[in-house]
Amino acid sequence: MNRVQGKVALVTGAARGQGRAHAVKLAEEGADLILVDVCARPTADVEYAAATPEELSETVAAVEKLDRRAVHAVADVRDLAALESLVAEGVAEFGRLDIVVANAGICTWGRFWEMSPQRWQDMIDINLTGIYNTLRAAAPAMIAAGHGGSIIATSSVAGIKSLPGQAHYAAAKHGVVGLVKAAAIELGPYRIRVNSIHPWGVRTPMGEMTAEGQRTFADNPSYAGSMGEILVDPPISEPEDIANAVLFLASDESRTITGTQLTVDHGATKV
Repeated sequence: MNRVQGKVALVTGAARGQGRAHAVKLAEEGADLILVDVCARPTADVEYAAATPEELSETVAAVEKLDRRAVHAVADVRDLAALESLVAEGVAEFGRLDIVVANAGICTWGRFWEMSPQRWQDMIDINLTGIYNTLRAAAPAMIAAGHGGSIIATSSVAGIKSLPGQAHYAAAKHGVVGLVKAAAIELGPYRIRVNSIHPWGVRTPMGEMTAEGQRTFADNPSYAGSMGEILVDPPISEPEDIANAVLFLASDESRTITGTQLTVDHGATKV
């Protein structure tokens, strides 16, 4: 307990799934939270149900039940000004910002020559530029505070090995790795560490295969073999499995780790 006691963490995509698990885990270990989620369908291409303002409120309630404080807002990670405003509000309330979990993202499917240019652009805008916007909004406040800190960006197995039917997703998640490595170098002098985590499937509305994903694989049987095999059971992670990795990177236990890609993937990137 108390592995991030007295620290303040920003979590994007916090209404449910991995984002909620990260927020609750950090609160359990002593952090106050700045929480944000778009709470809407960010693009018509997304098949799974959108998060709701009520779900974001449930995350806030879960944090407060742990006797921690939370500032929250409904905002899109594509909106840099909105993220900057939320960070300013959170820092004014809590006096500091120590941890950033850039978690918000989407998942859609399709072969690259068949998807619309808009589908490609939405993926890059949310899953890559949204991470940039989060870091861009948070880094100045962390530098000004002078406490150092830890930034964790959610990438994917697809950020290490490309996956079929997801060229746009793999491009964005590979881009997150490049951004994280550069940010680790640039923020190192301020004692701010920057790392990425790389889950396999996670039991969330986004992480479980959509109907479109099932059609993609049904139409292309050879895709399954190129996805890679897992080395350990269970076959899918729970959100809390990823939250445990986030907590490690957020805490001083990982104080010498920066610019790395932490795989939480059942071994999928190893085979």
